[in-house]
Amino acid sequence: MKRFRFTFLAVCMLLTWLGSSDLLLQLRNPQPLAIELSQLPEGPPPQEWMRITGGQLDLLQAINMSGTIEIDAFLVPLVGDAASDSPRVWVETRDPAVANLLTTYYFKLDSDQQREDYLAAHRAAFHLARAVTGMTADNLVASANQSKLLDLLSKFGIQPREDILFLSEGKSPNRWRGPLFLGIALLGIFKFIWWHKKPTSAKPNQMGK
Repeated sequence: MKRFRFTFLAVCMLLTWLGSSDLLLQLRNPQPLAIELSQLPEGPPPQEWMRITGGQLDLLQAINMSGTIEIDAFLVPLVGDAASDSPRVWVETRDPAVANLLTTYYFKLDSDQQREDYLAAHRAAFHLARAVTGMTADNLVASANQSKLLDLLSKFGIQPREDILFLSEGKSPNRWRGPLFLGIALLGIFKFIWWHKKPTSAKPNQMGK
């Protein structure tokens, strides 16, 4: 029973840490930071939640993240011009329009000539100028995912920059998870304290000889 109680307390401490991390993330990111691609400072970005403008998605450099024909996510560089050889910002996008365009280009056309014709007809879509809103890596799990994305770039022969920035398009801070985790953790801690303060049953008095 004692081992169970301390395991229970450890789980509560973990939930407290996770909930506090989420709340701090929300405090740092009340709104997405609007910033021009060309104005991104060196080093870590000022916020994890950003809206980056002044760039274009270079779909010709997009990487299929699933590795199969059943594609639902691409890693696409966000560049200031289509000729950039060393993009800093890479966007993880699940935009159906992007997926449909790239699936058609790479898997549904049978010849190089067909691909050239398709590219000529959709050139603006392959260099898609738009603002991108999303989240950067903000915790241990996201940092592990970033390592996987770096490995993915390396497999495709792309040398990542030291200041590379991955942005998950459409992702935003979870407003409910932090308070929920903290609420559950506090209830658990109160329960743990109550267990220790609960009076034990008194032993029956021994009868006289």
